[in-house]
Amino acid sequence: MSPLSSDQTNTLRVQLQRRQAELRQLVQDELRRSQGGRYAELAGQVHDAGDASVADLLVDLDLRQLDTEIKELRAVEHAMQEMRTGGYGLCTHCGGEILFERLRVMPHAQMCINCQAHHEKTHVGGTTPSM
Repeated sequence: MSPLSSDQTNTLRVQLQRRQAELRQLVQDELRRSQGGRYAELAGQVHDAGDASVADLLVDLDLRQLDTEIKELRAVEHAMQEMRTGGYGLCTHCGGEILFERLRVMPHAQMCINCQAHHEKTHVGGTTPSM
């Protein structure tokens, strides 16, 4: 059962729904651009190997951004599912409460701040918690 009040849950539900709509639009827009032949357009404008490298880099950056947006969309949808099934607001690692303040900043967070910090120190090598 979620440790959040119904008002808190409703606030976070609205945030998740808005972000889901934003991400879906971003993904759709990027897919439309890529289907429109963005690489072919960039490649057609290149005049030497250096220009081709820049075109490749720009396409790679676009794909990386799309991948990031899709991952976030999946996390948002997972959080919305957890909200429906009663597991929302609980850390997937320790089972403890994820504080409302953390969820307000990142409503699709899956770990409490302590577990996230530990995860990033041991798996990612970072020092600042992100999810």
